[in-house]
Amino acid sequence: MSVGERRWLELGVRSSGDAEHASLLAEGLLGLGGRAVEERLGWLVTDVPMPRDPDAWLRGARELLAHASGLDALEIVTRDVPEEDWAEVWKRGLAPRRITPRLTVTPSWRHVEAGPDELVLTVDPGMAFGTAEHGTTRGCLRLLDGTVTRGAHVLDVGAGSGILSIAAALMGAAKVVAVEGDELAIEVISENVRLNGVDDVVTCEPSWADVALLASLGPVDGVVANIESLTLMKLLPGFHAALAPRGWLILSGILDVEWAPVRDAAEGVGFRTEALDEDGEWRSARFARST
Repeated sequence: MSVGERRWLELGVRSSGDAEHASLLAEGLLGLGGRAVEERLGWLVTDVPMPRDPDAWLRGARELLAHASGLDALEIVTRDVPEEDWAEVWKRGLAPRRITPRLTVTPSWRHVEAGPDELVLTVDPGMAFGTAEHGTTRGCLRLLDGTVTRGAHVLDVGAGSGILSIAAALMGAAKVVAVEGDELAIEVISENVRLNGVDDVVTCEPSWADVALLASLGPVDGVVANIESLTLMKLLPGFHAALAPRGWLILSGILDVEWAPVRDAAEGVGFRTEALDEDGEWRSARFARST
């Protein structure tokens, strides 16, 4: 079958669940073989190679997504898409995006000319989160810019595509450790790190983060973590243990209704709130280690 004749199945799913359920659904879509996950007006959408038996595959997909998210009431829609259309949809959806006055994120197929004081971060869609198309990623990038100092050592916890690790490296960090337990995401991180020429700065710790692991990776000057809020709160003692005195912590993946409990939990383990970024319903925040 030629490229033009090959077909893909576009799969959209939505539920009445919260942000944590949405994150689990997105992980489930990637587990089904999705190329990447896009948010479209409340739907999570991905594309997979057309199955030989779409009906049977869809029944299995529904079971997997329900199990992954813990939700039974899922709305699922599908349509078949020619390969050429599939590729163009992703390219149209990922144009260069200026995040801060000096930082632009772009896919590799779009050339961006950088000025003398500007940074261009190249990241392509893959089986991992993080292309600056989500408010949590943008919030972290805005907070990182102006926080990362030259020569800093940084941990990126739940690194996904590696976009935050790469940003920290471009902003002057001397050492960045991307902590990520998903094998597919680790491959994406490696490719994006190579694409941006920061192989000598960013290394990957292929593990799922827990308090003990984070403590063992310190002391570092800063930690950034863009993951669901319940996990953030569980890891707060590990973030604190990993940081040097007066170190900084950037957290995201927090809905507006979750912000107060996350803030209170962070302050309860020895952090001081310094800055809050708001992007739609999402909140990202910078804290300082105060004790």
